[in-house]
Amino acid sequence: MNIVSITPIAVGLPMRKPVIMAGEEVRRADNMLVRVVADDGTVGWGEAASAPTMTGETIASMTEAVHHLAPVLAGRDPADLDGAQAAMDGRMYANHAAKAAVEIALLDLVGRATGRPVHALLGDKLRERAPLLAVVGGGDRDGDLADAARKKAEGYTAFKIKVGVDAALRDAERTAAICAVLGDDVLISADANQGFSVDEALAFVRAVAGAGLDFLEQPVAAHDLGGMAEVAAATPIALGADEGIHGLDDIRRHHERKAAHGVSLKAIKLGGLRAVVEAGRLADRLGMDVNLSCKTGESSIACAAALHAAAVLPGLAWALTLTSPALAADVTAHPVAVSHGHVAVSDRPGLGIDVDTAMIERHRIAAPLRSVA
Repeated sequence: MNIVSITPIAVGLPMRKPVIMAGEEVRRADNMLVRVVADDGTVGWGEAASAPTMTGETIASMTEAVHHLAPVLAGRDPADLDGAQAAMDGRMYANHAAKAAVEIALLDLVGRATGRPVHALLGDKLRERAPLLAVVGGGDRDGDLADAARKKAEGYTAFKIKVGVDAALRDAERTAAICAVLGDDVLISADANQGFSVDEALAFVRAVAGAGLDFLEQPVAAHDLGGMAEVAAATPIALGADEGIHGLDDIRRHHERKAAHGVSLKAIKLGGLRAVVEAGRLADRLGMDVNLSCKTGESSIACAAALHAAAVLPGLAWALTLTSPALAADVTAHPVAVSHGHVAVSDRPGLGIDVDTAMIERHRIAAPLRSVA
């Protein structure tokens, strides 16, 4: 079996409601899908979200990157994942999100061709289902309170409150109010998406002391390990690193500097599912907690991929963040199903989902034409 075509497809998916976070408002999810076809007709699908403030990649850059990578992948055995990764890295530096989408498509294709679920290609399955981290963040205090209460009633046991979108003390007041609604029998986090200065982060953690917040994600700039360490030393609330984690060395540095108690892992930051699993195993060895996450607005393709990685991770103390439930339209016939705040791991071949090409065409958006040298 050999690869005969690799096609990037840009889509713009509508959100049920906007997600408001520091530095970004997601009102439409702009993602790139990748379709890989083998010479026996087997098709694999992958996906990566546009995340210029996190990965530096846009729909245009990812689309062009996949076109640029395609020649070194054509004719290869899709099962040679190490060879494909080496070929991509030799052809193009970084571009982790584009490479992640390709790798996910290859894993899906190989799984479908061999009758194995993707998690079996990543390692031993350690869990049958995963708890989901429900995101609360619409920029409306009363709406956030109602949303948090509704999601707890639906069975969610883990939550993330978007902060860094207002003054630190106002964010703290809203966070404390949401914590009071949720109670002390669930996991509660806040995510500032680099939105605070060190002084603002210190004011925030002092103001929410005792409110029930379990961890605070990326309160200051990704590169500011000194600031992260200062905040971590000032509060019993655990600190998590997200935008600051793009490889194994980043995890080691945060651990050595005592700048984070845990990490948020995303395929688009690390370059694929296999890199996510490797990072999760490193975090476990270092005694760091793990949240596995999709970028806001990724469809059931990327979310199914994240679920397969979650199935084999040694630790998932900070739960799994799937973002497809926030979409008003998905690209699969049967979107990833959430039941009582958890999602079951699929044992179907590949990603275990059926892509709806009609839905893809309905939400397809213009992408730059490939440049011709």
